Amino acid sequence: MSTLTYPEVGATRLGPLPDGYNHLRHRVAVGRGRADFEAAGAAVTEWRMHRASGARVNASAARADAGVTVEVSAGIGPLRLTAPCEIVWTAYERDRTGFAYGTLVRHPERGEESFVVDLADDGTVWFTVVAFSRPASWYTRLAGPLVPMVQRWYARRLATVLRRVVSAV
Repeated sequence: MSTLTYPEVGATRLGPLPDGYNHLRHRVAVGRGRADFEAAGAAVTEWRMHRASGARVNASAARADAGVTVEVSAGIGPLRLTAPCEIVWTAYERDRTGFAYGTLVRHPERGEESFVVDLADDGTVWFTVVAFSRPASWYTRLAGPLVPMVQRWYARRLATVLRRVVSAV
């Protein structure tokens, strides 16, 4: 049994985001229509978006589901950063697909991050990343304001990758 490292489990789904954390909200259109929505939702929940971004993903299941554990890592050799997480909620709905994972022990941050694809009434497919986090290790505390900047960069990178995945359909 894993232990999440923060008490506000589910806040990325239900809101509001808790005080005392850095907050991230990034929303971008990645496609149009039902086919793009289905392709984007599958890429998000089957780890393809993360992998295509250059991250390594080691998950206990092929698809996001509550309780699935995931290790996302990036970097090279001894500079590889590993982030163990657990899926805390999923959405497999007609016009909304996605999940959130929460941090586990050994994660450099403490908090939660969600990745959701929505199909709007006008046919636009939106990808949204919502997160709250704060440092959990000496090196993320030392990095200070660089960590939220890297998180914003990564959210933009994921959106770019997802748009590319959808356009290949």
